[in-house]
Amino acid sequence: MAALGEDLLGIVNKLQDLVFNTIGNDSLDLPQIVVVGSQSSGKSSVLENIVGRDFLPRGSGIVTRRPLILQLINVPTEDEDSPEPHTGAAVAAQPEWAEFHHIPNRRFTEFQDVKREIENETARIAGNNKGINRSPINLKIYSPHVLSLTLVDLPGLTKVPIGDQPTDIEKQTRNLISEYIAKPNSIILAVSPANVDIVNSEALKLARHVDPLGRRTIGVLTKIDLMDHGTNALDILSGRVYPLKLGFIGVVNRSQQDIQGNKSLAEALKSESDFFKHHPAYRNMANRCGTQFLAKSLNTTLMAHIRERLPDIKARLNTLMGQTQQELASYGDMHFSGKEHRGSLVLQLMTRFATSFISSIDGTSTEISTKELCGGARIYYIFNSVFGNSLETIDPTTNLSALDIRTAIRNSTGPRPSLFVPELAFDLLVKPQIKLLEIPSQRCVELVYEELIKICHTCGSTELSRFPRLQAKLIEVVSDLLRERLGPASNYVESLISIQRAYINTNHPNFLGAAAAMSNVVTNKQDKERKKLLQDERERRERRRMKEVGSNGLDTPEEDEENGVEKVENLAVRKQLHKGTRSMSPAVRENGVSGITSTMNGLRSGEQGVGGAKDSFLNFFFSKEGGTGAVQQAPVTNPNLGRHVSQSSEPSFSQSIRRQEERTHRTPAQQLREDDYELGRAQRDYDYNSPFGNNNEPALTEREAMETELIRALISSYFNIVRESIADQVPKAVMHLLVNHSKDAVQNRLVSELYKDSLFEELLYEDDAVKNEREKCEKLLKTYREAAKIVGEVGI
Repeated sequence: MAALGEDLLGIVNKLQDLVFNTIGNDSLDLPQIVVVGSQSSGKSSVLENIVGRDFLPRGSGIVTRRPLILQLINVPTEDEDSPEPHTGAAVAAQPEWAEFHHIPNRRFTEFQDVKREIENETARIAGNNKGINRSPINLKIYSPHVLSLTLVDLPGLTKVPIGDQPTDIEKQTRNLISEYIAKPNSIILAVSPANVDIVNSEALKLARHVDPLGRRTIGVLTKIDLMDHGTNALDILSGRVYPLKLGFIGVVNRSQQDIQGNKSLAEALKSESDFFKHHPAYRNMANRCGTQFLAKSLNTTLMAHIRERLPDIKARLNTLMGQTQQELASYGDMHFSGKEHRGSLVLQLMTRFATSFISSIDGTSTEISTKELCGGARIYYIFNSVFGNSLETIDPTTNLSALDIRTAIRNSTGPRPSLFVPELAFDLLVKPQIKLLEIPSQRCVELVYEELIKICHTCGSTELSRFPRLQAKLIEVVSDLLRERLGPASNYVESLISIQRAYINTNHPNFLGAAAAMSNVVTNKQDKERKKLLQDERERRERRRMKEVGSNGLDTPEEDEENGVEKVENLAVRKQLHKGTRSMSPAVRENGVSGITSTMNGLRSGEQGVGGAKDSFLNFFFSKEGGTGAVQQAPVTNPNLGRHVSQSSEPSFSQSIRRQEERTHRTPAQQLREDDYELGRAQRDYDYNSPFGNNNEPALTEREAMETELIRALISSYFNIVRESIADQVPKAVMHLLVNHSKDAVQNRLVSELYKDSLFEELLYEDDAVKNEREKCEKLLKTYREAAKIVGEVGI
């Protein structure tokens, strides 16, 4: 069993050298004993007693500032098969030496040199400012007088920084210790001085944090000989105060006076043995105290721990080998030679790049982002949301004022007045409005192009990143292809707008048409006029009432509202009749008043049939034939129309009183004429030009206002038809000329541009960082394989 235990510890030491020293971290979590304790708790003395040599630096403050991985290797001699207790003769007779990992192939036979080398190596890495460093020092001690062990000596816990130590030295030390003792395969050797209350032990506190049940913690009580007289540590050593599964072991180290007096370790070990044998409190447990028992316990515990954890180490090794193999495969094979092999590799990488580009557009990529829209989904979003919303926000007539439309109408008629709204004016006005659709359409093409460029830059894989020049060339070739297709797509979209402007199809089934547009305009105009006249009449009545109240001091009864409304409507009819008889042609006047009255009644009732408002006003604006029953627009006889209409000022209070008095003495005929005059003035006060601009421009006549609204309605109707067509055709054109064409041509373009023997060497140039990562990965895989081979030699 002893031989098997020695083999197990030798395997762990080999793994320690192979994995930790080669890789730089203990990725296998190898079993080891971690020594933890407060500053000046006696950790260094315990280790020196176990080794039997004085080899650790001493002094004030933090002396151990780097982890010291100490491997004790038993070297059997020809005369003895097993190590014996340390004696002065044995130490002098048997050869012992030490080796540092950072100084390979050099043996230190003088342990004073070992102490100096530890100090120098600590200062070299950790500096001279008493700070700590995580980089470990690896020391092997070969001796026939030691039991095989693997110990890790960590910096002692300190509370207050001294000298030029970092202010967070306590936090750094605790983090470093916790990093080692938190590993499940580590055995914690918690060193506590016996002359300090056990409840204040920092070592036990840290151990309990990571090992709350105390299953892998060994307690060591130092300075038992320095306890106050009349006290002892018997309860602690018996496990009655702080129970640990592995128990407490008491030791007696050399005092500072013994060290200064150069008391040898052999003498110190003998004094320790005598102390426990003759002390009245400890003599019954003397065989379970002292450094020799501690060394044997650590050796036995470590062997059992290794035997228990070995299956986990094997499983961990297999996992690490699989992960490393997969990582190495991602870097690709570096041992490629020959044109055929290099050409095959280049073609393979091209194909993967093209496939990734196409799948990103189609949405079949395995690396689809869940954080943002990309690829084909982003292109759909551009078509549906960005482009669609930009078209919907365009107002077809927002940049056309009424004066602009009137000017276009006048310019389209030439030197003669028109009998109906000229179609040329509609063409002149609607074409620039269709041009407004070009900017969002071209922007749609640009956005899709930018998204394709983005897809191109994100198609690189880990394997492709090995060859930065090849990746750059692939992106360059695809970018050139997209840039070439941008021109035809943009030109075609521009042609779509030009095609729509080239021929204005007023015969489109969805076009509103002149008749329907005129009907809508007339209806809207009648509603506005009726509301305006009613409002004016109410205001006039209110002003009259207020004037009467002001003059008589009495409030007159209000007239019935319905009668007032009816009177206004009758006035409107009489005014239209009166104006119609003056402005119509003689042929119309011969038909008499009855035809006009019926026409106006039809207008007021909103009829759409034959003889109704629709036919009458369409004939009014568009009829080309005269004769009986035809209504034609004659030249405007009202001198106020076509000129600037000045706003009359409000009459003064005294003038209003006089007018009211005169009105009460007038005859019914005079009263009727006055009502007609008031209605005409209300109509003249209605400013058709009010929504359209400044007073420097001539006001619109009633006919011009009607024509303007008619043209505006026709432009809106036709613009909506064109907008719907463009919203449908532009995405189709972009997909055909840019997206689909690029998908179909990307593979052929890459092969024709880059698959050339003269370019293989340049394209397959590897990045130095990738080379280093591959070499590191290969070294790591080799190490794990050797470790698996070492572990496989153990038949457990």
